[in-house]
Amino acid sequence: METPAQLGYRMPAEWKPHAGTWLTWPWRDGCSYPDNYDAMVPAYAKLIRVIAEHERVNINVWDAEMEAWVRTLLTKEQTPTTNVAFHHNPSCEPWCRDHGPIFLIRDQAGRHERAIVDWGYNAWGGKYPPWELDDNVPTRIAEAAGLPLFLPKMILEGGSIEVNGNGTVLTTESCLLNPNRNPSLNREKIELHLRDFLGVSNILWLGEGIAGDDTDGHIDDMTRFVNTTTLITAIEEDPSDDNHEPLRDNLNRLRAMRDECGNPFRLVTLPMPARRLKWKGNRLPASYANFYIANGVVVMPTFADANDRRALETLQKLFPDRRVVGIDAREIIVGLGSFHCLTQQEPA
Repeated sequence: METPAQLGYRMPAEWKPHAGTWLTWPWRDGCSYPDNYDAMVPAYAKLIRVIAEHERVNINVWDAEMEAWVRTLLTKEQTPTTNVAFHHNPSCEPWCRDHGPIFLIRDQAGRHERAIVDWGYNAWGGKYPPWELDDNVPTRIAEAAGLPLFLPKMILEGGSIEVNGNGTVLTTESCLLNPNRNPSLNREKIELHLRDFLGVSNILWLGEGIAGDDTDGHIDDMTRFVNTTTLITAIEEDPSDDNHEPLRDNLNRLRAMRDECGNPFRLVTLPMPARRLKWKGNRLPASYANFYIANGVVVMPTFADANDRRALETLQKLFPDRRVVGIDAREIIVGLGSFHCLTQQEPA
């Protein structure tokens, strides 16, 4: 059977035009928000409102009853649902970036075509069972939309990869090489899967993730493409912080890396929040790098922190054609993820 790459498919960059954004509404009985479920709803509703001003928002819910309830919550938070669609795809956790569909595109015989890759999902190395419902979401979406579906038979979360749409993918050793994902696959076989199912040719590896990240080091908390040749990467300036050394190591690796054409990247640094956010004594993976790029807008998490404005200004310079919007993510980050983790783009 031919692979997506052999058929001409590739994963486009996030800043390319979207047909919409996919989200999964949090289940009250899930693991992510057991003690602050109601507190996180306003920030979640604001995220939906900001994106829906620019593109269609698709929300996975359990059933018609949950759909009606969520509509009521959004109305209460003054989030209109005129550009929001609900889909009855039950899921235990809200992190659509990781369990949702990865969309591919190709242009063939004058037609622009899309497909979906359904990577395997095991709740970040088997940490939070059950995950079977979450794992089924991409297949349900592909079947409902009538899109071609590819099954790599490899565990991979969307937050663990970052593509520039030109043939380069960035990921981390701490996540993709972790035996809790694919113990039977070595680096060479994992790279083959990335080439075959993302349509990339240039695979770049960073090292460790940030403190408090239960995903074993997702790339979207650290380093992101903002265009095909520019990377923004988080740095921790405090040498006493646990993030200082791993982020410095990643920056040094990036300086030695080359794009698919053999050219060095333009590197821009992004601060980390000045305060170390905690919940019940545990470090939270707060990072400005977990922003989401939608049509006409970039949504960045803020944390009522001294570095919020600096991070917003840095991103705004990099996205002159989009409005950069900061949304207070202090209640969202309690679930150990933020806005990029919650969203998954569907290319036009």
